[in-house]
Amino acid sequence: MAKLNTEELLDAFKEMTLLELSDFVKVFEETFDVKAAAPVAVAAAPAGAGAAAEEVEEQDEFDVILEAAGDKKIQVIKEVRALTSLGLKEAKDLVDGAPKALLEKVNKEAAEKAKAALEGAGATVTVK
Repeated sequence: MAKLNTEELLDAFKEMTLLELSDFVKVFEETFDVKAAAPVAVAAAPAGAGAAAEEVEEQDEFDVILEAAGDKKIQVIKEVRALTSLGLKEAKDLVDGAPKALLEKVNKEAAEKAKAALEGAGATVTVK
């Protein structure tokens, strides 16, 4: 294969769609065991593709969904109350009405912490 200079590489990238470029970056990262920073990927994208590049970025808001209370319903209600500002009746209603969203648009750390606490109490939880 002929060696390409920087201009030729940039011209090749300009011809690629955002999805093709994203796939290339993934293969590049795997091949060379590196992680490309998001600003580099956006800078290499063709002009006007900035909005589409944002959609490719990693999810930063998560919803914690209580799927089922399990057989330790009282423990699950206690955890729901600890994770939210709900009163006893509201927490019980939420647990009885599962599947229901418990936390919405929280960061990954809070979602994982809530999932671990609820699963520890015997509940079935999904993070989306």
